[in-house]
Amino acid sequence: MLQIENVTKRFGDRVALDDVSFRVGAGRLTGFVGGNGAGKTTAMRIILGVLASDSGRVTLHGEPLTTDDRRRFGYMPEERGLYPKMRVHEQLVYLARLRGVRARDAAVRADELIDRLELTERRDEPIEKLSLGNQQRAQIAAALVHDPDVLVLDEPFSGLDPMAVETVLGVLGEFAARGAPVLFSSHQLDLVERLCDDLVIIAGGGIRAAGSREELRAANTGSQWELLSGEDAGWVRDMPDVAVLEFDGGYVLFEADADAAQVVLQRAAALGAVHSFTPRRPTLTEIFREVVK
Repeated sequence: MLQIENVTKRFGDRVALDDVSFRVGAGRLTGFVGGNGAGKTTAMRIILGVLASDSGRVTLHGEPLTTDDRRRFGYMPEERGLYPKMRVHEQLVYLARLRGVRARDAAVRADELIDRLELTERRDEPIEKLSLGNQQRAQIAAALVHDPDVLVLDEPFSGLDPMAVETVLGVLGEFAARGAPVLFSSHQLDLVERLCDDLVIIAGGGIRAAGSREELRAANTGSQWELLSGEDAGWVRDMPDVAVLEFDGGYVLFEADADAAQVVLQRAAALGAVHSFTPRRPTLTEIFREVVK
């Protein structure tokens, strides 16, 4: 497990990170979301040792990170950092060799990632000749080619079309399934919600919410309820202390406190079959908007 504990970072008078703490579980995909300037990239750079924090610490499996530990990290920056003149395969082999991978193993690993990320037809093309989407795939391959123990990705889905996104999601899921902690930032909240096991929401340099998807959704569930019955549910509009938000035949979304909601359920059951009755769980986008206010 990768853990960030009470990390603070200032740039002059500006506090970029204010007592930030969160964890990235082993074998889990953790989405790191926040607006521009929220502190995501600063936190990632401190994890990687590119920046030093003013206070706090970063640990891996309970021990402070060392230089050797960080050599086993895979990192993809938001700004693409590959050598534009080098060909895709030779670049991946070169980067793996810099991380201590034997030449033969590096070549095999590069070919596996090129195939998995659907870059086979671009294997021997210079990076500068690739489309932006294919450059992004190559950058992801570069972060993975040395088979890292921890993966940190800054906006990995930027510039990818929907098919490429699915390909990358599959690769990251396979990597996490082997037990590695994976942290990535993204502005694409629908992808984060679909992919991630855990979420960390940051705003103004502080953590506003963190936990599993279901924990966050449960914690932010308000007073909205969904009823699906076998009968027309128009009568709900006449119930006291109930505000109907959506209505369509046997389906109704309404707002009420728990006691009033139970009265609605009891009447629905008395009138006919109740197919479902549940509190409405908010989406990540709704949670994000609420907690960063």
